[in-house]
Amino acid sequence: MTQAVKKAKVGMNLTEGSILRCLLIFAIPIVLTNLVQQLYSMVDLAVIGQYVGTLGTIGVNTGGEIADLVAPIAMGFSTAGQIYISQLFGAGDEGKIKKTVDTLLSFMILISVVLAVVAIFFHTSILNLINCPQEAMDQASAYMVITAIGFPFIFGYYAVCGILRGMGESKRPLIFILVAAVINIFLDVVLVAGFHMEAAGTAIATVLAQLGSFGAALIFMIRNREKFDFEPKLSYFKLDGEVMRVIIKLGIPQVVRSLLVRFSMLWVNSTANSYGVVVSSTNSIGNKLQKFLEVFVQGVDTASASMVGQNLGARKVERAGKTTIYTLGCTLVCAAVTSLLCLFCPKLIFGIFTNDPQVLDLGVTFLRIFILHFIVSAVIGAFQAMVTGCGFVELGFAIGILDGVVCKIGLSLIFVNLFQMGYQGLWWGVACSRIIPCLICMAYYFSGKWKTRKLLTSGS
Repeated sequence: MTQAVKKAKVGMNLTEGSILRCLLIFAIPIVLTNLVQQLYSMVDLAVIGQYVGTLGTIGVNTGGEIADLVAPIAMGFSTAGQIYISQLFGAGDEGKIKKTVDTLLSFMILISVVLAVVAIFFHTSILNLINCPQEAMDQASAYMVITAIGFPFIFGYYAVCGILRGMGESKRPLIFILVAAVINIFLDVVLVAGFHMEAAGTAIATVLAQLGSFGAALIFMIRNREKFDFEPKLSYFKLDGEVMRVIIKLGIPQVVRSLLVRFSMLWVNSTANSYGVVVSSTNSIGNKLQKFLEVFVQGVDTASASMVGQNLGARKVERAGKTTIYTLGCTLVCAAVTSLLCLFCPKLIFGIFTNDPQVLDLGVTFLRIFILHFIVSAVIGAFQAMVTGCGFVELGFAIGILDGVVCKIGLSLIFVNLFQMGYQGLWWGVACSRIIPCLICMAYYFSGKWKTRKLLTSGS
């Protein structure tokens, strides 16, 4: 292990010690971070559902579609920075890590401002495009415009989290998101339940919560400026050409893959909206629950990608391979628990967000269909973490096309039109969409070709 890694004041060396212990110690704060993030997102839905009703639920869910499209862009480039930094950290290259921190932060804030302007000026066209019910249009418009203001805070938060996780630091992002959760829950109750501001109140609470988490992240960066070479001034923000090439090379496929998945879900949600308010509300709540129930698997996968990256950067190839197998065991345990919840208490879970008996009954069908999705996602996540950690962007891009367009939309159309399954066909299409990509990721891992891939740090 290099002297640079030994002296690191921020981060965790994931290249030594028990693999399972390292994975769990690193993954648990990430899981908790994702859990808190989804919890306060679900609080939005629960509060709006209880105090505004079904139209408020649809308004928040539909108005939040653009934020759901923007978040994958932030996560994609954040993941790119995370993987590059993880390999640099494993190789002990502190100088290049500092350049990457500077470039990633600058780039993320720049694109967030552009996206915010687009969302604000074209919100009506976007809502019409995704078939937002006219009854919920005012609620959705208010939510979309207000939340767009918070895009720079989202991107800044994800950038800092990507930097820290690449260095093996997962506890601080949990603290940042806890700040956001407290702000969001408090303001949700005050603005929606107290001042009856409906979807606009939820949106304001969300933006101020995002500001809180980003503010906490910036304070941490300032206090540890010697590690990151960070200065809170405009002259700090600049782009390094060499680092940008790596981030774009890694980030674009990640972003495209995530956007394809989101666009396909937009199509699914838009089609579900056409089946009426009950199906639309069930689909809205079900989507939130799906994201919540998958945070455990996603947290372990995120940790695994960084762990794989660090070990490959340190030239510990066999340890990187074993990390994937341990990850698979952990994700399957998470999927088993999730599946049991969906099987035995679906109405109890849906009842958190609605009292509508029709939505509750349909929610049982939704969750039981998605048991298949949870299991397949657990398997593909473990092997896809290896693909991400080794920087194989081409395969990640191919998986995104399959998962995001070919399988998700293609299978949904087959189930809906060929088998005449109606809205349930949409849900079965989504549930089955990851099977083929899963098999491809497994084939790549067991082929062993990842062991001979050129690292991102080669020649840097």
